[in-house]
Amino acid sequence: MQISERAKDLGVENAFLVTREVAELRQKGRTDIIDFLLGQPDFDTPKNIKKAAIKAIKDGKTGYTPSSGILELRKAGTLFFYWQRGLAFKPEDIVVANGAKPFIGFTVYAVTDNAQDEVIMPVPGYPIYYSQTIAQGAKPVLMPLRESDDFGKFVFDIDELKKKINKNTRLLILNFPQNPTGAMLTEEELREIAKVVVKYDNLWVLSDEVYSQMVHDSKFTSIAGFPGMRERTIIVDGVSKAFAMTGWRIGLAANKKLAPIFEKLVCNVTSCANHIAQYAAFEAIRGRQEESRKMMRTFAQRADLIYQLARDIPGFNCVKPQGAFYLWVNITKACELVGAKDSEEFRKTLLDEIDVAVLADKHFDPRPPSERQGEHIRFSYATSGNNIIEGFVRIKEFMGTF
Repeated sequence: MQISERAKDLGVENAFLVTREVAELRQKGRTDIIDFLLGQPDFDTPKNIKKAAIKAIKDGKTGYTPSSGILELRKAGTLFFYWQRGLAFKPEDIVVANGAKPFIGFTVYAVTDNAQDEVIMPVPGYPIYYSQTIAQGAKPVLMPLRESDDFGKFVFDIDELKKKINKNTRLLILNFPQNPTGAMLTEEELREIAKVVVKYDNLWVLSDEVYSQMVHDSKFTSIAGFPGMRERTIIVDGVSKAFAMTGWRIGLAANKKLAPIFEKLVCNVTSCANHIAQYAAFEAIRGRQEESRKMMRTFAQRADLIYQLARDIPGFNCVKPQGAFYLWVNITKACELVGAKDSEEFRKTLLDEIDVAVLADKHFDPRPPSERQGEHIRFSYATSGNNIIEGFVRIKEFMGTF
């Protein structure tokens, strides 16, 4: 029986593939692997949120909800988007889905029509931007984040963006704090991007802000707050990262014009988001915030820790992450030291030789190696301080043998 080419070409989030590889190794007895793979908080969901879910079950909140989400959560969503961004939305402007990820595909579906319609996305970047653009039949246009001379610091080149935008450009994807580099855009950089975007009548912006509460040393700013950007920006956020709720699968998107389209898409794909989890997300947003703030402070402390440890590794070059919970390391010199041909071979070497699991740059960048600036690996520091220390002790000892 025939399988469609579209299905064969569908991409995935490669972190899950490597996670499966690690799980298989653990089943074979290698239980001492230090895991720096997934962007998943190592904290438990706060108790008040779990209690809200239990209450929802007891209260019979176990059936379908409106496809856009329960009204209580959408009202809470207006506060969610206002508190940090200063943007006032109405509940009908907000749609709830099973995680923030569906809104990537929903957005590309809603604003593109054919293979001539272009979607500009950052590379290295979250791999689902690319895979969903292909899946929806649009054309991905890669916007390289250029590595500066001090290694590890990635720069968004406004002049390059201007050259890539044309009459076929329908969507610009932004993700800051960024996965995988941990980089931020400054308020002035966002202002300059907005000035470019507003010149084009049919250009939308998908602002992936799932790490908006994980800003370590500065203030988060949404591009939607700049003149002319509110109507054309789709803001996407969720409760997975800031409230340790990855498995609850609740995301929110805000845009007045596209909300009715998103509602139809949710209806077509899943009918609605999980009813019980929606009440848990409501509590996450409206309830006590102490546990979430404590987690955010811990991630900022871990950013300092992992950066300092990485600086001591021969052949490693990086800068301190500004947000999210990822360290992106230039390992070009480290590859030369150990005789690895590229970052993927280096990744496998760390896993095979010292039981340390990381991701390689190929998992975040569809460009061929010849078009990239050196070799890189990503560490997720959504793991304990002890694991971070132990992992880097192993790496330092291993690199010291060359």
